[in-house]
Amino acid sequence: MANLHAEASFGLRDRRHDALGELRVLPDEVICSILENLSPRDVARLSCVSSVMYILCNEEPLWMSLCVKKANGQLRYRGSWKKTTLHLENVPVKYIESGRSPLHFDGFNSLFLYRRLYRCHTTLDGFSRDSGNVERKDGMSPEVFNRDYDGKKPVLLKGLADTWPARTTWTIDNLLLNHGEKALRISQKSVKKMSMKLRDYVSYMNIQHDEDPLYIFEDKFGEIIPELLKDYDVPCLFQEDFFNVLDEDQRPPYRWLIIGPERSGASWHIDPALTSAWNTLLVGRKRWAMYPPGKVPLGVTVHVNDEDGDVNVETPSSLQWWLDYYPLLVDEDKPIECTQLPGETIFVPSGWWHCVLNLETTVAVTQNFVNPKNFEFVCLDMAPGYRHKGVCRAGLLALSDDPSLEAEIVDVCRRDDMDFSNFRRKEKRMKIREEDDMPQTERTDESFQYSDVQKRDLCYDIDFLATMLDEDRDHYNAPWSSGNCIGPREMREWLFRLWIRKPEIRELIWKGACLALNAERWFDCLLNICRFHKLSHPTDDQKLPVGTGSNPVYLMDDYVVKIFVEGGLENSMYCLGTELEFYALLHEFSTSLQNYMPEILASGIIYLENGSFTVISWDGRGIPKLIADCNLFPVKYREENFPFGLWNKKQYELRRSGTSATDLACPTGSSQIWPYVITKRCQGKMFAQLRDALSQAEIINLATFLGEQLHNLHVLPLPPFSSKFSDVPQNFKDSDSFMEVEPCDSKISLEWKIFFRNLSNKKMGVSSRLTKWGDPIPDALIKRIDEYLPNDLTKFFPLSEDDHNLDEIWTPMWIHSDIMDDNIQMESCSGNSNYNGIALDEVIHRGSSNGQRSEDTHGMSWRPSHILDFSDLTVGDPLYDLIPIYLDIFRGDTILLKQLLQSYKLPFMSRGASQYESEEDGKFRRLSYRAMCYCILHDENILGAIFTIWKELRQAKSWEEVELAVWGELNSYNHSS
Repeated sequence: MANLHAEASFGLRDRRHDALGELRVLPDEVICSILENLSPRDVARLSCVSSVMYILCNEEPLWMSLCVKKANGQLRYRGSWKKTTLHLENVPVKYIESGRSPLHFDGFNSLFLYRRLYRCHTTLDGFSRDSGNVERKDGMSPEVFNRDYDGKKPVLLKGLADTWPARTTWTIDNLLLNHGEKALRISQKSVKKMSMKLRDYVSYMNIQHDEDPLYIFEDKFGEIIPELLKDYDVPCLFQEDFFNVLDEDQRPPYRWLIIGPERSGASWHIDPALTSAWNTLLVGRKRWAMYPPGKVPLGVTVHVNDEDGDVNVETPSSLQWWLDYYPLLVDEDKPIECTQLPGETIFVPSGWWHCVLNLETTVAVTQNFVNPKNFEFVCLDMAPGYRHKGVCRAGLLALSDDPSLEAEIVDVCRRDDMDFSNFRRKEKRMKIREEDDMPQTERTDESFQYSDVQKRDLCYDIDFLATMLDEDRDHYNAPWSSGNCIGPREMREWLFRLWIRKPEIRELIWKGACLALNAERWFDCLLNICRFHKLSHPTDDQKLPVGTGSNPVYLMDDYVVKIFVEGGLENSMYCLGTELEFYALLHEFSTSLQNYMPEILASGIIYLENGSFTVISWDGRGIPKLIADCNLFPVKYREENFPFGLWNKKQYELRRSGTSATDLACPTGSSQIWPYVITKRCQGKMFAQLRDALSQAEIINLATFLGEQLHNLHVLPLPPFSSKFSDVPQNFKDSDSFMEVEPCDSKISLEWKIFFRNLSNKKMGVSSRLTKWGDPIPDALIKRIDEYLPNDLTKFFPLSEDDHNLDEIWTPMWIHSDIMDDNIQMESCSGNSNYNGIALDEVIHRGSSNGQRSEDTHGMSWRPSHILDFSDLTVGDPLYDLIPIYLDIFRGDTILLKQLLQSYKLPFMSRGASQYESEEDGKFRRLSYRAMCYCILHDENILGAIFTIWKELRQAKSWEEVELAVWGELNSYNHSS
């Protein structure tokens, strides 16, 4: 009211009522939030609506947000965010640089805009004399660090970087002089990847007035500017890193070059995978704030997706938190703080919340690491589920209101000197409550206050956190959090490599493997299978499943045990059933392909009931009572010879196509049942291990071998098509493309109609799927995907009367679909094929590095001996089998593809020219077009592999350009030559 009287006395009027109309009821922060979700052009139009909209729509923070959302790739700042955004919108320069002076209006006040303007222009000199309360240590020994700090509490360390060249050479001027043209990644709240040339970034730093300035946070600096790696060493206290067992291109991001101006920084977060970190400051000053695990900072909200466990943190910028939230804290709720000075290294333990604010322009280097103190927590964080992730980050706030559970947890927390008293759960949103809002029942004299906890050693209790895991969740089969630092395949390979290369800490690795992939359950399965079939007991080396596949596989002395879990019980039954049917067909037709496949020794089903395992044999024929009781299989098919064979698998695939993982959940009890197969172990080594050690002649020989075996596979007759596909409409319609297939068209068999229907289902939502996969698939191409893919999928194949040899080529074929570098077995040509003495990791993984032969392969000659893993067998277009071979085994080498085709000698279905064919339809005559469409519609991220192999295609203007560069060789293929 006082403001209104003051305005009236000066003859001013409040513009808000007339200028905003019905929007005047909304707070300014809500209106600004709405504006951030509009397009730049719409914001520009709105600025012309009224004087207040002009003020709101010309704010620099708004245009920065619009620019960050639109920018992708390399960015250049143009002096203001509005000008930068208009350049991205391709607005003519004469309009951008019109020189018109900004308009000014009286009669409008906004506390929200004022606070934001203040944050954009404030200086941070006031922090300079506050050293904080984090312990500072000089000359600490590894023994003291391991005993008193590692995994327990932060510490500032002096002297670790005194001998680094980076202490004197990593100044802004030197970096600009030597590396000004290098583009480095920018960290901002955007899903897109932005980068700036260092020269442009420094120019931006010198003139910007942003509340949350752009911040260089580059994890690839070692590849972009490799000489920087020579300027520093990992301090002796942090040398041990379990991720070192992975190849450099396999391990998750772990080191970053950080450059930022005053007011920039990292908002509240916990480091990925609960890793620990060290951060060495080389230039400037940084302000740090930290809370122990489970203590969510004021103003921060933690969301945990209850389907895949993905964690999302909503937090104000670091500057806003210090200005707006920090003053609200009473002393006992304040974080641990410190100001880091040049040359100092700060250690952040696993799971600690931390926030960083740059008090002036800073340059720093940081690395995350996994060691014995945090290994179990890293494994826990990668485990499927959501409750344990919520508890790790938000304590009791992540749990349901179960009084008995709460009492148990409070007891554990007190026992371990941890404070969860101020947290509670509300509708799966984990949010800190202000002290005045907390119920009186939660304020007890016995509850620990943070000021008390500060004086104690803080750590997680891994046994307590492990109780939060979902015991019924299948760790091989559960949805994987997109926020995990590595994928499930990489995680399994990492654990196995640790198991082999660090036998001295196998007890610890076993605990981690039990957390991450429920290794104890699968090992119990293995023991019972071995006992049932009277096989030798697995050795300690054989305790962990091997490889990167989606099923537990155990490599024994003379045999391999594979337990089927991928996709749940129903999918597993069809995978094993089809494989067993395929093997039976091989023996019936006596094809030479069977000489290059591992022999099946036994197969069956193992299930867990009342805490004990039972094993039964199953050869693929008939339906065991155990499975029939699960109601997984229609009664009308139970009389078939192989009821889980090929054609019923195709019907199952069609039924589940486009269905979510939740809808495909197994019936009650079926998650405790697993099919398995035992095959004879093929001696030798996998191609994945030998790739860099083989000569060009040996690889050419492999290409010839694969062409011959694909020929043998694709000419093998299919089993009789006897199933009644009642749930597959004879006349079906693709809701996305309006493509119809009429049953009266005798040229299209029901087998091919099933194939078309699967393709149609994959085509639906393809844009969103590619967008989710993201980089390195170019956004510009994703936007053009619908115009490239065909509306009528049947045009892939010959249908007109003019096409010749229809009977010969219009036939579906067996497809392996997964011939990759870890499914090709090689043997020594010298005749010495007994390699049982070789370490398991050398058998399973790449054993050579930097293109050099490992000691045990030097001087040997190698030839392909077996193709492995036929559980993904399907039926359809044989062109599908070229995709994994060409991209994974050949790595895009057209010479090898041409060699394979020369030995393949079978036609690929193709259309001939027709006088009725339009110019647009001509693309269907190109085999390259069909192959490219299959890559786009594939269940796996094939395009990610393509744009990784052919990096130059990331700048392609069209899908046709990509198609011809990758698959152009197919268009000259002549099977008769």
